Amino acid sequence: MIVRSASPTVYPSSPTQAAFWACLPLLTAALVGPTAMLPGWIVPLPALVVAIWACWLASRPEQTLPLAARRSAVLVITLLGGRYLVWRIGATLNLATAVSTGLSLLMLVAELTLLANGLLQLWLTWARQPPIPQEAAVAERTLQQRIALDPWHVPAVDVLVPSCGEPADLIERCLRGCLAMDYPRHQVWLLDDSARPELSQLCRHLGCRYLSRDGNTHAKAGNLNHALPHLEGDLLAVFDADVVPRAAFLARSVGLFTDPRVGFVQTPQTYMNADPVMRNLRLERWLMPDEESFYRWIEPTRQAVGAVVCAGTSFVMRRSALERVGGFETGTPSEDLATGIRLAAAGYRNLYLDAKLSAGLAPFTIGAMARQRSRWASGTLQTLRTGANPFTIAGLTPLQRIAYLEGILHWFNVLPQLLLLLMPLSLGLLGVAPILVQGQGLMTMALPFYLSQLLLVSWFSRGARNALLPELYRWIFLLPLVGAVLSTVAGRPQRFRVTPKAVAGGARPGPEQRLLLPLLGLLGLQLPNLTLLIVGRVTTGAIGGAASSLAPANQALGLTWSLLGCTSLLLALRTCWDRPQDSPVPWLRIDGLTLQMRTARGFLPAQILAISEQGVELALAHADPVGQLIGAGLDGGAGSWSLAWPGCPGDALPLRTEQRRSEPGVLRIGCRWGPLSDSQTDALQNLLYRGPGVWPSHQAPFEPLALLAVLALLLQPVPPQGWFQRSVLSAAGPQAGEQSRDALARLAEAR
Repeated sequence: MIVRSASPTVYPSSPTQAAFWACLPLLTAALVGPTAMLPGWIVPLPALVVAIWACWLASRPEQTLPLAARRSAVLVITLLGGRYLVWRIGATLNLATAVSTGLSLLMLVAELTLLANGLLQLWLTWARQPPIPQEAAVAERTLQQRIALDPWHVPAVDVLVPSCGEPADLIERCLRGCLAMDYPRHQVWLLDDSARPELSQLCRHLGCRYLSRDGNTHAKAGNLNHALPHLEGDLLAVFDADVVPRAAFLARSVGLFTDPRVGFVQTPQTYMNADPVMRNLRLERWLMPDEESFYRWIEPTRQAVGAVVCAGTSFVMRRSALERVGGFETGTPSEDLATGIRLAAAGYRNLYLDAKLSAGLAPFTIGAMARQRSRWASGTLQTLRTGANPFTIAGLTPLQRIAYLEGILHWFNVLPQLLLLLMPLSLGLLGVAPILVQGQGLMTMALPFYLSQLLLVSWFSRGARNALLPELYRWIFLLPLVGAVLSTVAGRPQRFRVTPKAVAGGARPGPEQRLLLPLLGLLGLQLPNLTLLIVGRVTTGAIGGAASSLAPANQALGLTWSLLGCTSLLLALRTCWDRPQDSPVPWLRIDGLTLQMRTARGFLPAQILAISEQGVELALAHADPVGQLIGAGLDGGAGSWSLAWPGCPGDALPLRTEQRRSEPGVLRIGCRWGPLSDSQTDALQNLLYRGPGVWPSHQAPFEPLALLAVLALLLQPVPPQGWFQRSVLSAAGPQAGEQSRDALARLAEAR
């Protein structure tokens, strides 16, 4: 993945440019339009024109181009989609028999559902996005000036950390991060739904307020509402117990509330650790986290129409606005979404600040992630049964209703997705084609439309995702989501369960059965179907006779369709085996960070390979050809490392070396921290989680290379996590080195 540096420059649109972008859809339509009379050698022309246009457009980041460029792309894709739809309805339906008619119409309805949803998402990008980054920068400067004049005349903020059974050390990390926020008037509250005495003692030790209640009615929403009468601040900030805010979180967000119309400010949610899909397939460098496209594409487009989604953590809310709408919604586990809709309907201006100011933990197991997604689907759909239903609530504009409804109803997409996954079975097992195609139709009608989407997904999402690889998430969780959607519709919604934030001790190694068995069932259907399609090309016997009766284009389409399904299911099956790990503590890669390690022979430059609260992995250059330089100084607890930054004291954090690996020219060393003081622990956490420059935005890698990496890794065994084989994400890019100096200085001085 490529680290995104400074924000790109946006160039205004001149009248000439606007005219060019306006004419581009008509020009593209003219070039791809007349296909009926094309000679055979020009049949690939429409796809070629679309590919050239899409590659040219994607050569510059979307945010650097004028709004007319995005609108032009939306129009071109819509024209190609309409053209494809006319062809599908007029030339591809198989109405020969009752069975073929039913299957053909069923497939068409599934396609239309997904096509309508995709085009709706595109058309929501039509609106001009408000200049929130500029507004936030001005608000931050104004707030800093007010703080400098009188730090006690700025809005008071209550920082709420709802908790329900999370490990105490994880909660402590969150509380320390909340206390370390650089803002003069904030009070941190732990809202403990498990009523643990040790957490009450922890709050006394750290200087936080502690609040518990009898029972846990209405789960997280009830916990937050229970705290409201105890609060006195003008604003409240909410963080899940696994989230650590950066020191600048409140300084960057509170200034926006100078506008009395602002109801809440949502910031992106990012993860310190790789999610189970990335970790189990070892795709940390090749697969973007699934939430990136939501926070870099969906939220900004929703903001343009006044429909920002409250994500449940890492947000700041005006307390008077929350009280005006009756507190957090308790009729659904998705209290965040429903409460945000109520605030929008009440006329408040809800904002999305696109700055990564906090980070939390992704689920540790693939089963936990499946349950989390199912809970999201069920909770979101339950919003339709509350007073926050976008269909019925008063006060929303038409565009706000459409945007909120799209976000809720898109969970139903799993049903047509499952139908399309199963549809190739009719080709191999029944010999019935649900779609009748010819080679020219595929090349001139289908390929340009799908090619335009494949080539521009990354452009529209601002590098948050590629076209194909992120579909892994869809196939892995498809059947659990289908079950969650159907059970919710039937009146049996998913129960609220906190996603586990600890590694289960004594768990048996093996696959996640609740995911494995349904995927095996789907693969058990697809493989015989693929075999019959292949056999049908070379035989007309009893086995392959049905498939061999298909037209060559239909058979080729069925083969490709079934092969892609089988490959996706095989990758999904691979994720069912969780990569073993012994600790929930995230390990991070801080790119470009080199420290000085103190040994018995003096100081040596050490490059950080991975670092965590538990220890550090270092790479040292050998001082002599035999590689014996460093051994004597790194045994047991004798070694230590120091931070040699200009103007910083030469203090050191103690290390115990546990593992060494010698490679040509490099010695890799795995170390655990020795006993750390309270201030050292806090400074280390500040370096890892809270400082400037952490949690950079990345760009999705070049997809062909990513797909090759997936195929290569698929054939290799997955080792358990351990020294030099850890699942790590980048916590900072090379450009953050200068910005990290203050944090590193505090780390050196903390002793």
